[in-house]
Amino acid sequence: MGCLRKGDRSNVFRARGRSLVVHKFIEIRVLVFVNGGMGLIRLRVREFAEQRGWTLKEVSNRTGVPYTTIATYAKSSGMATVDYTALHKMARVFGISVEDLVEIVEE
Repeated sequence: MGCLRKGDRSNVFRARGRSLVVHKFIEIRVLVFVNGGMGLIRLRVREFAEQRGWTLKEVSNRTGVPYTTIATYAKSSGMATVDYTALHKMARVFGISVEDLVEIVEE
């Protein structure tokens, strides 16, 4: 049985005797730990929505992420935790990388 180790960027690994293809290995540091505390991030949801002429409701409809989640992410000036699945869906709909969607506001 194999596994991906930190820094391993191989496209295929073995698990329970089967080959599994890793479609995309994304390494992102959403939480920044400094001196035992967590950093804060801001999501650039509103910025990318406005660039495309979309409302937050349209972003919700296009991503399948609940409107309340989208609105919270768009209005927050800094969060300690986020839903990675929602980040991935938003980045895919905006046509950007997850890293482009995230801005570190406090380390």
